[in-house]
Amino acid sequence: MSLRFPLRTARLELRPFTVQDVPAAAAVYGDAEVMRHVGEGGAVGADEAAAMVAAYIAHQREHGLGFWAAVDRADGALIGDAGFELTEHGLELGYTLRRDRWGRGLATEAARACLEAARALGHREVVALVEAANPASAHVLEKLGFTEGGEGTADDGRIGTVMSYGRPHRLFRLTLY
Repeated sequence: MSLRFPLRTARLELRPFTVQDVPAAAAVYGDAEVMRHVGEGGAVGADEAAAMVAAYIAHQREHGLGFWAAVDRADGALIGDAGFELTEHGLELGYTLRRDRWGRGLATEAARACLEAARALGHREVVALVEAANPASAHVLEKLGFTEGGEGTADDGRIGTVMSYGRPHRLFRLTLY
């Protein structure tokens, strides 16, 4: 089964990235505050943002899902991303939003749409990784029914913690059906 895009919520549309999205994505990914808990943990330049978008496009093509452009339905602006990556931990949910859109419930809205898509594609379980210093993201996951824990132990012995990008992350899981 394949998804029909865009995925629509009350305020957002999620759709596969295109190369035309690179300038707007670079503005999001170029904000150090937005990116402090994403990937290597810092702002990226235009070339790296273009490489990220290219990787998202390739992942979508190869796996039928990926990180999708999150577009505000009211003004058509690309405000970040939400979606999945197949990782060593499983089908991993993630989301990144422009700082001026924080605190409005948009991450929860986008993540919920992603989970519905994963369910429609027949995925049974989704995982998410969150740095301990990012309680807002953990709160989004908890609102969606994720629970912390599972396989994985950090170097310091914490159960339910995995290493990603050289930093410990809390591991959350959600069974879809």
